[in-house]
Amino acid sequence: MFSPVRDTSMKSTTVSSQGRSGLLCVTSFKLSFITSDEKTRQEVSFEDVLHLGENDVCLTNVDSLYIYGDKKKKLVPGKQIAEKVKGLYVVCKNLRVLSFSFKFSPIGHGKTLTNTLLHHAFAQRHPLLFLYDYGELVLTAKTETNMFREAGDWGKELARTHCYGWRLSAANLNFHLSPSLSKWIVTPAKVVDAQLMTAAQHFRANRPPIWCWSNSAGAALVRMADIMPTITDRYVYHRAHLQFYTPNLCSRQQENLMLESIRKSHPKLTKPMVLDLTRELPSIRDIQHSFMKLRELCTPDDAKHFWTQDHHFLSNLENSKWLLYVSACLRKSAEAAEGLYDNITVVLQECDGRDLCCVIASLTQLLLDPHYRTIYGFQSLIQKEWVIMGHPFSTRLAHVYNPETVQSPVFLLFLDCVWQIVQQFPTNFQFTETYLTLLWETALVSIFDTFLFDCERDRLLAYEDPANKLTLRSVWDEILTGKDAPLLYNPVYAPHSPNITISYLPVNHRMPCLLLWKQCYFRHIPLLEIKGGGNPQIDFMNRLLLAQSENDGDLGTDSFSPDALSQYGSFFPFSRGSSIMMSPPSALLVSSLSLNTSFYSSEIMLDSQSILNTPD
Repeated sequence: MFSPVRDTSMKSTTVSSQGRSGLLCVTSFKLSFITSDEKTRQEVSFEDVLHLGENDVCLTNVDSLYIYGDKKKKLVPGKQIAEKVKGLYVVCKNLRVLSFSFKFSPIGHGKTLTNTLLHHAFAQRHPLLFLYDYGELVLTAKTETNMFREAGDWGKELARTHCYGWRLSAANLNFHLSPSLSKWIVTPAKVVDAQLMTAAQHFRANRPPIWCWSNSAGAALVRMADIMPTITDRYVYHRAHLQFYTPNLCSRQQENLMLESIRKSHPKLTKPMVLDLTRELPSIRDIQHSFMKLRELCTPDDAKHFWTQDHHFLSNLENSKWLLYVSACLRKSAEAAEGLYDNITVVLQECDGRDLCCVIASLTQLLLDPHYRTIYGFQSLIQKEWVIMGHPFSTRLAHVYNPETVQSPVFLLFLDCVWQIVQQFPTNFQFTETYLTLLWETALVSIFDTFLFDCERDRLLAYEDPANKLTLRSVWDEILTGKDAPLLYNPVYAPHSPNITISYLPVNHRMPCLLLWKQCYFRHIPLLEIKGGGNPQIDFMNRLLLAQSENDGDLGTDSFSPDALSQYGSFFPFSRGSSIMMSPPSALLVSSLSLNTSFYSSEIMLDSQSILNTPD
């Protein structure tokens, strides 16, 4: 196995300019490269959550395959290859790249393995995913995450937010109203179920206005799909032709009736503010196109390619428009949050209401509600606005191969926006950037049902189908139970008083204030990692200071060596470099530490200038 970008100055018995030798195999769950000197399970960060070793890749994480010899050739899923395979190049959805050579393998081994990978990594039916075969007993841990699957779950949320003028409806209990919505929905109190059923037929995907959140003064956050166009108008319903779009008059009347019901749900009968996300934010195709350009920057073929790209890195990053789209989402979320903070009901409207509505609704609540800045609150937020409300995870993350559908990392865009907010308000969030990165990893692993289905109806039908032996495993039951769980908690988090139900965070969405999420996007490029530098060193210092504070400055006689800390790189705990430690320093995760004053050494604390900060 060859690392696509490696530090050739680092040589050891395991990594050299010649790469590694080992056994490459494909299972129904993962692509696994086994070596005689690979790290043990205890040394691999979050192995107990992801169930993946150091050199393992889940098959649902594989984005594209290339074979190389005289030239590089992209393979088409579903088509077997007959030619000899000299080398295999694997590009993953999490921006990891693996390169394998079959020079010393038995004749035909490369072709056999590649065809096997082509078959299993691009499942064409959902029941072929590994989750359906994974029957391991689930030991459900007690979690405070609200799953929003029962009426009582919604009742708790309505009570917590002091909801006024809205009611819980069972109109979609059998998914007759909309197949992509949850069984229980919250609608204006004055709208009866029969009226709701009639109105839903005039909205795309049968998704009428649905309540998301309320403040104590009565202003609500609502999301809905666009209204249906007439038959003659449907062929022009495209982003490039929105100026020619004229909705069905009857549909417009139904929309106005629903908006009037929303207005009457406000204690002061205030007219709601409608934000058209389809017109004002990038489309899912725009997001995918942007991510593909970002991926080119993060997956160089080799060191030479890497240094060539570096000369134009900032201009290429700008051309990708990724940070521009992050800025646009933060700007729209801030606009919605300001409206709610001023006690104005805000209605988010988008094509089918299943993509950018999820992003903006979640970010808006994050900017206003301190509850959602805790770990369990944040998990409840994702469960409510993404999982239950029907974001098509299976389609957008291409868990099932279908060239007719649109793949787009909308969830990653949301996590990037959250990361930007965390950077601007570091003491307001209970979770760390490591938690956000791990959450993205779990979305690409086929053992959790949370991010594996397009909607609740699909999940329920798969579970009840007697032909499937499906065991549902929620990621929320396991993500906080691993040995590395302390790294997911922010040591400098300052919780709000329980009496504070709203706390507005004025996020700065301007481009000069945004950063590139290095841990998530660059962690698979060892050449970019700073040994003994970066955010992990700051995190270690915060934990040391916290330990000192908890013990009144008396932490015993043992000290933690600065030399040991210097072995942890800037992408910790996701480091890939051979000379950089990967396993968490357990001594830093407990309070019985001594604070060594030599830790303040400028040699340890000074961070090398990253090439990403140099002028273009």
